[in-house]
Amino acid sequence: MTKNMGAVDRVIRILLAIVIGILYFTDKITGTAAIILGIIAIIFLLTSFMGTCPLYIPFKLSTKKKEKEQPLPPM
Repeated sequence: MTKNMGAVDRVIRILLAIVIGILYFTDKITGTAAIILGIIAIIFLLTSFMGTCPLYIPFKLSTKKKEKEQPLPPM
């Protein structure tokens, strides 16, 4: 899969997953909300480490910076 997530996007997702984990382990969220948010946190972590968000693909979105083209050396 082509990477389509930039560094900022990945860091934000990891931080959100950590916050959800902290809320869960301190019993601030429980029940169905804890399950749903836990699943979202796991998805955030997986997509962050892979660098690809499957939801971005159909919309052709990318938060990754475009690489600058290197000029050809003079001959």
